[in-house]
Amino acid sequence: MPYVPIPALSRAKLTELAETRWRRVREARPDLEPALALQKRLLGHVLDAAVVLDGGRLPRLSLPGKYLAAKLGRGVPALAGEPIPLPVAALAPPLLQCCEALAAGGAGEAAEHIRSAIADGAIDAASLLTASLQRDQAALRTAAVHRGLSPDLLWLVAELAVSPFVHALQRLLLGGATADLDAALDRWDRGYCPACGSWPAVAEVVHGHRTLRCSFCAGAWELTTYACIYCGDAGEKFVTAAPNEERKDRRVEVCSACGGYLKTIDLPELSAFPLLSISDIETTDLDVAAMEHGYRRPALKAFAKKM
Repeated sequence: MPYVPIPALSRAKLTELAETRWRRVREARPDLEPALALQKRLLGHVLDAAVVLDGGRLPRLSLPGKYLAAKLGRGVPALAGEPIPLPVAALAPPLLQCCEALAAGGAGEAAEHIRSAIADGAIDAASLLTASLQRDQAALRTAAVHRGLSPDLLWLVAELAVSPFVHALQRLLLGGATADLDAALDRWDRGYCPACGSWPAVAEVVHGHRTLRCSFCAGAWELTTYACIYCGDAGEKFVTAAPNEERKDRRVEVCSACGGYLKTIDLPELSAFPLLSISDIETTDLDVAAMEHGYRRPALKAFAKKM
């Protein structure tokens, strides 16, 4: 089945798994210690928000299985274009907390300026969270530039804050699918997430199964073909290589047809939300290797507002 449900874990178990993985990363890459310390703080805030959402803050959505199946059949992700009410009261605190963590972790005044803009109301928290949920990078970038803020940092802060909400929606809508939706998910063979439309952060390979992992909602899905996830090329222009011959468990897929790349890492099991970011950070050297050769991740796909 292309869509792969991942069991929810308790916070205690997630913390235990995270500490184990961070310890392994530190041993292999001592230079990543500052980044790991920052990630630990950020994931703590994300987990706090997830706990609050588990307490019953999810909206009731009228999105029947047949309707979602029809969208997926057209290549449109389940959440794209839907007017989904956000629990702003639950997600606004993580916005400020993530700004504080980023400021202390090296982003300095850039993160402090974003925090002040949100706290003072210069940037509306609800609008910011909505733009992130709708994957509207253009709107968020415009808002940042007009206020003299870092667009990339503002995008990161919003994404961190809303990620537990979109992850919960993904599980709610696709985890207990109807027969129609199950069939549509079985036919999904696209490189972007069937839930939110984001590109994967990495592909996690467990027991030979290459599973794409959404960079936003942590959705997991497999493709029926082994090809470039961006353009579908499976010929000579699509290559998988291990930059470090001694670490063939960490690879990068590159495509000279479209210029895109995807990191791939072998693991004993798929990462639960929000631990996927650990797979992402421990493979930053693969990002560097790919970008040094001119490859990049393409912009998010845009979908019509009304489906």
